[in-house]
Amino acid sequence: MRLRELLIDAWSWLNYKQAMADPNRPGQHAFPELNTSWVPAEDLRRLAAYKVLAAYDSNQAGQLAAVTGDGHGVERRELGDPSKLIDTTLGYLLGAEQTIVVPGADHVGQDGPAPEAAAAADLQERLRAWADKELLPLRVQQCERCAVRCGDGVYTLAWEPTKQRVLLRTYDPGFYFPEWDEGEQDAQEYPNRVHFAWELPADPARGLKARVRRITYELAPIGWATRPAAVDGRSVRELVVGGDGEPVLTAGDTLDAATGTVTRIYPWAPGKPSAITCYLTDGEWLLEDLGRAHDVFSLPPDKASYRVRSDGQVLDRLDLMVDFIPVVHIPNSIPDVGEHWGKSTLATPLQLLDELAATDTDSASASATTGTPIVALAGARLPMDRTTGQPLPVRVEAGSVWQLSDNGRMDTLDTSAQLAELRERVDHLMDRLASNTRLTTAGLGSLDPAKVPSGYALQLALSPLDSLVGAMRLARNHKYQLLLRMVQRLHQAGRVWPAGESLPARLVWGAHTPTDRASVLKDVTEGYVAGVFSLETAVRMLQEAGYPIDDVAKEIERIQKRAFDQAARLADATGDNGAVREYLQLPEADPVPAVPLVPPGQTAPDGPPGKAGEIGPMGPGPRY
Repeated sequence: MRLRELLIDAWSWLNYKQAMADPNRPGQHAFPELNTSWVPAEDLRRLAAYKVLAAYDSNQAGQLAAVTGDGHGVERRELGDPSKLIDTTLGYLLGAEQTIVVPGADHVGQDGPAPEAAAAADLQERLRAWADKELLPLRVQQCERCAVRCGDGVYTLAWEPTKQRVLLRTYDPGFYFPEWDEGEQDAQEYPNRVHFAWELPADPARGLKARVRRITYELAPIGWATRPAAVDGRSVRELVVGGDGEPVLTAGDTLDAATGTVTRIYPWAPGKPSAITCYLTDGEWLLEDLGRAHDVFSLPPDKASYRVRSDGQVLDRLDLMVDFIPVVHIPNSIPDVGEHWGKSTLATPLQLLDELAATDTDSASASATTGTPIVALAGARLPMDRTTGQPLPVRVEAGSVWQLSDNGRMDTLDTSAQLAELRERVDHLMDRLASNTRLTTAGLGSLDPAKVPSGYALQLALSPLDSLVGAMRLARNHKYQLLLRMVQRLHQAGRVWPAGESLPARLVWGAHTPTDRASVLKDVTEGYVAGVFSLETAVRMLQEAGYPIDDVAKEIERIQKRAFDQAARLADATGDNGAVREYLQLPEADPVPAVPLVPPGQTAPDGPPGKAGEIGPMGPGPRY
């Protein structure tokens, strides 16, 4: 790329690559599939960057270099360093486990929980059950690895009528095409229209031609009710017409006669009419029907073949009955101002990875000459070919014997010094890689534990890794809160979860570095005994430290059932036996029958009359 063509954007770190040399048609020689007409020109650099990063991840950077004109690219040694970098970063990002937590759910079962706590506990249980069915940890691994490698990951949510739950899917970010209005792009906002598009290859055996599939989510005003229909053999949607020949509304919608606006009250916003809904379109277009005037944002509707959902609904502007787009974009880093896309973990050290691969290639060549040295013979009597009379080639093999003359000698080329230097250079590059990626030598596993003088020194060595993980999780926290809110609302729209305002829920990450569990246990015990920590906070700290606590509320309930010392103090403080039994999670006791008192001078039911304070044979009697 010449200086006058210098381009600075979110993918400028790839400008040195030959595949990205042409800013107008990047990757045109290496990735010819990007040159199809339906791919928007403004997305070519992004898609080419994803392709380059995928090549590094799969040890194909040398092949990519060979395709773009480097004749020595096929000889390049790639030993999996980019893939290891991605997997290591992913492991520290996710931690040991991920847990769905709804604030307030841990207070259930204590002193008569408030309705808010009961609702939070119910939502937390529902979300965790849904996560088990949808394999949430697996989906998170899929999406986050793509985000760490490419800089972006995408989730989609869809209501499945047959399963009566929300389906969670991940998409390659190369299929993701948000449609922005001019001047409205922002990292924290979402567009009103989002497309997912990719090519489907031809299948001659089934008689299928090459096609483009596009899935579109669009926010638009609520319209009239529609139903599946067929026009000229194509599945489409048509307006539902009443007996008077006029279109009708979907059940529950309201028409404002003055403005013509249709409004709807969603289950998560009672008393707040909304005029917006989300429409879903899923169609296919033959490549032969598309020209240069058509891209993913302007495919001709009359050439589309729409898909049909499992319940028979044609996906042609199907009203999803929600007022949001069920798509969540996950950036790997905090986007720059005005940017929507994240930055790959491989972006900054990519040239360093090239240097490492080049050094490995040189090391392989040097090790070949070191293991099988080049030998020079002088004054040797070599075997002759009886047919040609020429000396036969000589090979260095175990047990070989050469007869030398009186002045003969044998010299070998020793390249072991160069090999040792190359190995030191590899170590230097690995240290540089650990520093530039902020994974540290301790995080990459190349630090000798014997060289760490103390745990505090190790903690200081890991501080860059802590800041890296903190920034990556900060970029994701709001996204996962948004995803869990969408899950709740889609289940409400499906009428399987109770209606009401959405409660906040978040995904809690596990510890990314080893934790001193004994120290945490000591702090928790001392803090709880001193009254500094509540029992909920103490149990939560133990859970985050890695102790096998599945559910905080249930763990608190088990603890309280055996907390007899605290129950005794509660009895002394209140004198309320019912409160003590409730604290110990015991059922209410049967009422104690009242004992009638005998007034003075009257005969007790089981003995002769006595005087108050009179001492009988067994000691002082009762005072009546």
